[in-house]
Amino acid sequence: MSAPLHGVVIVDLSRVLAGPFCTLQLAELGARVIKVEHPDGGDDARAFGPFVGDTSAYFASVNRGKESLAVDLKTAEGKGLFERLLDRADVLVENFRPGTLAKLGYDWASLHARWPRLIYGAVSGFGHTGPDARRPAYDMIVQGMGGLMSVTGEPGRPPVRVGTSVGDLTAGLFLANGLLAALYQRERTGAGVFVDVAMLDGQIAILENAIARYAATGVAPGPLGAQHPTITPFGAFAAADGHLTIAAGNDALFRALCAALEIPQVAADPRFVDNPGRTRHAGALQAALEARLGGASVAHWLDRLTAAGVPCGPIQDVAQAVQHPQVQARNMLVTAGGLPMAGNPIKMTGLADPPTRPAAPALDQHRDQILAWLDATPTD
Repeated sequence: MSAPLHGVVIVDLSRVLAGPFCTLQLAELGARVIKVEHPDGGDDARAFGPFVGDTSAYFASVNRGKESLAVDLKTAEGKGLFERLLDRADVLVENFRPGTLAKLGYDWASLHARWPRLIYGAVSGFGHTGPDARRPAYDMIVQGMGGLMSVTGEPGRPPVRVGTSVGDLTAGLFLANGLLAALYQRERTGAGVFVDVAMLDGQIAILENAIARYAATGVAPGPLGAQHPTITPFGAFAAADGHLTIAAGNDALFRALCAALEIPQVAADPRFVDNPGRTRHAGALQAALEARLGGASVAHWLDRLTAAGVPCGPIQDVAQAVQHPQVQARNMLVTAGGLPMAGNPIKMTGLADPPTRPAAPALDQHRDQILAWLDATPTD
């Protein structure tokens, strides 16, 4: 079987993270992604560390398996080449500030009039509508504006960002989702659409129960550290030599937890007999559990709780996480261009999932083969 997006051609003007992360997902599903870069240095991320030799590991991690073509869109020659690409493209992706592409003559109305089947995907900080549409943004900005930083970290401590660039990454995932829907719709209608995704919108979308709590109480929630706002015990707990996570998400699991820890008095405590009570007395429950957990190692308790069917796990650093047997078994650490990087989390019947992937391209690496393809007839 061919990959699900085999034959789909994506012209990718995006750079750095949100757009490239989107097109990486589509490339992993079989799309041909032609990365159109400025001749002077290309994607900004090529200059971002860390480096392995002369290669940016940052750039390589989100651009593997793509082709690179250097084009200056401000020249007549560059525009001509770009338009030849659009003649053959199914999808155009960009993450410029809104209005940037329009200044070059490639606004949605003009694109749709000339290439009615073309799908145009745009990801930006604030989207193409609204009072902040033309404001610049980075991941940190939307994490702060979108409420995520307000519920991250520990009470009374300075604000902290989530440890990965979730503003960019979620926007890239939402754009990929929208483009897949647009491709499906085009099969029925024959027409392309404009898909507009904002990083700020993505942060609002993933607030999940934070918005639900605000809607129910009228009070904006704050940070709780590792604790869950409505499920207890659900968090990180100290053992003799470190911390482990425990998520006893219902009354039966809580009783199983207490039985495995051999603390029947905690299970019988009137404060802890149901989840609302445990949540109201979360601090007291944490102290009672840690009084027992502190008597043995993390490994000891993980073995015992796992045997009892209680959801639990170690707190691993990145090196430990990528070497975990389950991660290895799922082929979630692959090699591309000699560099280890995250694999494709979408496992699908008929979709190849090899341990190695094509490397990220050098700037303008594929010029000759792309020009030869453009010179061929559309059926070639």
